[in-house]
Amino acid sequence: MSDNQSVIRVMIVDDHSMVRQGLKDFLDSFPDFELIGEASNGLEAVSLSKQITPDVILMDLIMPEMDGINATRQITKDQPAVKIIALTTFQDEELIQSVLEAGAISYLQKNINIQELGNVIRKAFDDIPTLSPEATRSLINTAIHKPKFGTSLTPRERQVLALMVASHSNPEIATQLNLSLSTVKTHVTNILSKFEVKKRVEAVKIAIKYNLVE
Repeated sequence: MSDNQSVIRVMIVDDHSMVRQGLKDFLDSFPDFELIGEASNGLEAVSLSKQITPDVILMDLIMPEMDGINATRQITKDQPAVKIIALTTFQDEELIQSVLEAGAISYLQKNINIQELGNVIRKAFDDIPTLSPEATRSLINTAIHKPKFGTSLTPRERQVLALMVASHSNPEIATQLNLSLSTVKTHVTNILSKFEVKKRVEAVKIAIKYNLVE
């Protein structure tokens, strides 16, 4: 915990009242934590967070009205200084990836012990992430199996990309490859989509960086 703040202001978000009560009892057992609010779904969490500006939020993921992933995304967008700890019973890889991409700093299972949870809250406040073993495995698995740039391109898309790198316009590409202009535009759109970029110049930069064209 930072020396210039003696108390970390915490907000609880969970649709089960017994879980919220258990977390409140936990927070009460530590002098450096202060419970400043609680919500029973994502919509309440987004609204309340704006009003009370917590330091750390303990966020459940599966809830009615708005789930914890969308709530996390909205809160971190509107209040980037708020640290969100995903606290759940689920171990689904897609869920883990989604909430971390949404902006959660940590991902924990609800069976974590009290002392560990206290340390994770303090670390989150100091901008230090903590991941459960399940979350760590998910990230490693994604990194190992993530497709490399260019592997999904068709032979024709590679031809189009090479001409894009050579600074040819769509009409020039159509002429060189004997294609219609609309077909070239479709290939360019597909390339941008596969590279997850919006601009032609970004696709060209990726092609050069990863040596995708000769």
